[in-house]
Amino acid sequence: MVKAYSQEHTYKHPWERITSASWRKFADPENKHTLSHILQVDTLNHKLEPESGKLHTTRAITIHAPGPWFLCKIVGQDICHCVESTVVDAKTRSMQLATKNISLQKYVEVEEKIRYDPHPDNPNEWTICRQETSIRIKPLSTLASMAEKIEQKCVDKFLQNSAKGREVMERMCKYLEAESSSRGISV
Repeated sequence: MVKAYSQEHTYKHPWERITSASWRKFADPENKHTLSHILQVDTLNHKLEPESGKLHTTRAITIHAPGPWFLCKIVGQDICHCVESTVVDAKTRSMQLATKNISLQKYVEVEEKIRYDPHPDNPNEWTICRQETSIRIKPLSTLASMAEKIEQKCVDKFLQNSAKGREVMERMCKYLEAESSSRGISV
């Protein structure tokens, strides 16, 4: 069984500010408390395509495992390693992130896709964020009702963390807006 959900959120900030905030949200010390499930983020590689101008980045993210405590006991660890692949296309003003776990895969598969684009109603001032997440608990597939409950608990935790992520993005955008105002530039 797979639990999947999708969300949309409109940021009342331009695309350039949102993408800047996305890159900086894990590094800002003020966000450590809100994003306490994020333990470490490392950039593994980045490449700029000269012809298209697209930026491709791969990051390793280490997190506290998002499932219920008893799942961590069964698995024997409470951290999870993930890989995030990002493509930024400045020409079309699109940023796409795809994150999936690379550890604990024999127990759980999680895939998250996020896309930031200018909002169609106000493309120069607003950004639309579309997020899709799927969670599949594997070893309990024969015990479907238990697997479904665990998947739902994972979904609930991911939804909480998504709300925290939006809070951090808003805080970063306000910081970037104030920073750019003091320098007389627009981001």
